Formats: sequence, C-alpha cells, structure tokens
Amino acid sequence: MLPVRSPLPRAVRTRLETGRLVVLSVALGALVGGLCIPLRLGLDLLVRLGGQVTGYSPPGTPGEGGLLMAFVGPALPWGLLALPVVGAAYAWLVPRETGDPLTGLVGGYHARGQWPAPVFQLRTLAGTLLGYGAGLLVGRDAPFTLVGQLGARVLQRATRLDAVEARTLTLAGAAAGLGAVLHAPLAAAVLVTEVLYRRFEFEFEVLMPCVLASVAAYAVYGAAFGFTPLFSALDLQVPAGPQWAGFAGVALAVTLAGWASVFACRVLPDAWLAGAPRVVLGGGFGLLTAALALGTPAVLGDGSGWVQLGLSGFLGPEAVGVGAWRWLLLALGARLAFGGGVLPSVGVGGLLGTGAATWLGVDPAVGALVGAVAFLTATLNVPVAAALLAVAWGGDAMLPTALLTAGLAHLISGEGGLLPGQARSRAASPVHAGGALTLLPEGVRLSPRRPPEGSPGAPLDAPAGEGGPTPLSSDRELYRRAVPTGWQGARLSVLSLPPGVEVVGVVREGTVRPPRPELRLTAEDELVFLARPDAYAALEGVLRLPG
Repeated sequence: MLPVRSPLPRAVRTRLETGRLVVLSVALGALVGGLCIPLRLGLDLLVRLGGQVTGYSPPGTPGEGGLLMAFVGPALPWGLLALPVVGAAYAWLVPRETGDPLTGLVGGYHARGQWPAPVFQLRTLAGTLLGYGAGLLVGRDAPFTLVGQLGARVLQRATRLDAVEARTLTLAGAAAGLGAVLHAPLAAAVLVTEVLYRRFEFEFEVLMPCVLASVAAYAVYGAAFGFTPLFSALDLQVPAGPQWAGFAGVALAVTLAGWASVFACRVLPDAWLAGAPRVVLGGGFGLLTAALALGTPAVLGDGSGWVQLGLSGFLGPEAVGVGAWRWLLLALGARLAFGGGVLPSVGVGGLLGTGAATWLGVDPAVGALVGAVAFLTATLNVPVAAALLAVAWGGDAMLPTALLTAGLAHLISGEGGLLPGQARSRAASPVHAGGALTLLPEGVRLSPRRPPEGSPGAPLDAPAGEGGPTPLSSDRELYRRAVPTGWQGARLSVLSLPPGVEVVGVVREGTVRPPRPELRLTAEDELVFLARPDAYAALEGVLRLPG
C-alpha cells in the first residue's frame, strides 16, 4: 500500500529532518572523539616501539605531546633494515583500489557511497598504524581519518540511515577525526568538503554536519589531552613592505615544487601498482627510506615535528635539503598510498618554506606556514582549508598572508592533484551528475518488466491487454534514487507505486540487478524508476526520496 502522507506541514517536516541530521552529527562527533583517545595512546606506544627498533625517534608536535628533539642510537643502521619489510606489508595491507584513507574517502563518496567493506578498512587501518610507527612517510592523520569513517559505520548500524545520510555522515566522521588530530575543527570540516573536487567548489550541504561533528570530536578529544594547538608559533607578525616580495617568492617556489610532484608521481606505470609488483615496490620504498635515513634521519616520520623546529627558529637553509628528500619520497610513494593525508604535505611544504625563507631573508616561521599552505593547495586542491589551518596554527595575524598564498598557489597549480579520486566539479560527480536523471553504468540495458493488466505499476502509455516489455518511449525517463527510509527491509513485491511509475532495476554494490519480487531492499541500495516526469513528481509528492 502507499505510504501515508505526514499530517505535518512541509516546513515542519524540513525542520525535523534538519534537526535529525544535527543530532546525528553531534552524536557521531562525540563517538569519533572517544575512539580517537585510545588511538592516540596506541600511536604513541607504536612510535616508542619503532624508536627502539630503528634507534631513532623523530621530534613531535606540542599538540600531540611530542618532544622537540630527536633521539638517535647505535642501533640505527641495523634497525633500519626493518623498513623494507614494513613497506612491503603496508603495500599489501592497503588496497590499490582505495589507497590511503583520504583517497578512499574521496573516491568512495563519488562512487555514491560505495566505500570498501569493513574488513578492507580495518586492513588499511592496520597498515597505516604499522607504517607510521616504523617511521615511513605515513601521516599521523591517516588512521584518524579512517577511524572517523569507521565511526560512521557504527552509527549506521545503530540508527537507520538513508543513503544520503550515510554519505554525509561518513564525510562528517572523517572531518571529526581530522579535527581532533589537527587540533583545528573548523579547518578540518572545510577541508573534507573542499577536497572532493579539483575545481574551487564545495559541498555546502555537507559542511554543516562536518562542522558539528568536528567540533564535538575535538571537545571530547581535547577534554582528555588538552586544547593546545598542534604547532606552537608565537609572535608571528604580519609581513610589511619589502617582506611581501620575499614571501611571494617562497609561495611561488613551494607551489612549483607541489605542481612538479603531481607529475612526478606518474612515473610508476599502472601495471606495477597491483599484485606482487606492488608489494615489491612497497619494500623498495622502505629500502629507499632506510638508505636516505642513514645520512638524513629527518626523512623518517611524517615531518610535522621538523616543521615545528622550523617554526621555533632551529632550522636554517638546510631545511631545503630535508624537504627535497621528503619531496622525492612523496613523489615516488604517492601512487603506492605512501604520503597520503594532510601532514606529509604539511611536512614537505613547511620544510621547503623554512629553507626558502631563510635564503630570502624573511621570517622562517612565517615561511614555514606559507610553504605548508602553498604545498597543500597545489597537491590537495584545498586553498580555503589550507589558509584556515595556517590561521589555526599561527594565529589570526596569518590570515592575510595565508589567503594570498592559497590564492596564488591555486591559480598557478591549476586542477592537478595527488588524489586520483577527486572529481573535476560537482557536475562531473556521479552523486550530482544529471540532476534528477542519473545515467546507469555503461553497458547496462534495461527491459522493463510487464506488470499485470490494470495494476498500479502499469506504464501510462501501455495499451491494456498488450503483452511483452514496455518500450522506453521519448516521454518517459529513468530516475535513479536511494531507497527511501520507509522501504528499507521491504521486499519489492509489497511495494505499490502510483500509476505510471515502475521499478526496473536495483543498484547494489555498483551493479544493476533485475527487480525480482523477493528481493529485499537495504539502506545501501538504489532504485531505478521508469516513469513520466509528472508521474514521478507525484511519487515525490507522496514520499520523500533522498537525493
């Protein structure tokens, strides 16, 4: 039978639906913030264990309880032999199809919420923990991003979510994890909504849940560990007069380095990125890291601690050399999922910016943040989020410099990036392409089933008593929509549709399945309707379909 129309006015229903999303976003943020507490404790333990194996422990950041010093012992040359093994294990654990957690988040969203199964996400989490603990180029933020996505899965099991809510809250969960580890909830929320596209576009309908979840997560996380900014950058001054030219030179140089890394990462052919060759290359990446670390131990870790040293004035022109080695590792490892996330790019850009600022005779602390903003913008296409991160870490005085740097970097670097799953624009994303009419996967040909004569699902243009499939006429269109909340768990045989509307396919796990009467619908499914526009409009008037 047809769903009953709510007696509440539409404006009231809209407020209730918005209120539901607000409550879910805050609850998700609190959940993710709680999950991030044991994650941080575990990461600290892994770093200590890794330091005992390699004999080296990189400097840390004040916000994450790190010390501004590195410890090197006599076991360093032999302990580094563990890095090739860890690199191979990382390449085996992290699937090629999804990549690092941030890449998987972006790609899964544009695949209409088809994120990897939990077992693959847990494998990726294990790989990021192992890689970060050993000192490979894996950002500390990577496991936090993935824990945020897993938190959304937990919430989805506890609460019935439609497909749109699930997609939105998965992004919000990732923003919550990033907001906690970066100690910048607003910047993290903007980053997740901005990183989806190569062009300067936003998912404004996603921004509010991301902000709420990120703030709630940071409130819980900060209650346990304090609210110290990730980096300590005191007494930063707004550049004036001739200094602007120097910082423009820093921004230009680092932007060109980021632009070059986007092209350099394509050196590895696609045939080497799957199966056994991928594992071998992962071991080779670990071996290269170990070889570089013999002479330059600063290449170990994600580099955030060395950026802090630059902000504290302890690094000079030699920071360019360390940043260049890190640039090489990022360029070679990006397609193997090494260097994914936010902090590895911050590390490369911050070190290059520190060294370049010293050469040009301007403040190296401001140069470090300018370099981080420029490199993040060039590699991840997040100019606004990069500027907000600089403000969160360096104070409000950084706002004019950060905005100008981000604008310059985005103008020069264009629409390239290290994340292969980024869509060029909203119109190019399958989530939004085509408005109401969404194309089916290529190669799929539909033959609509013929309902019984006189049934409610009979096509409007089908003569009574005529058998066979109904042709796809010019006045009828295909509509692809997520399963409404009220239909989840129901069999297709019990659905009753308005005249002129019929279900001709069910999209499940990326494939179109025939509409068998016994098929039971789930929250992850999508329905393909064949209907005239006016008939479909009548269906939408009776039942709210998530878009």
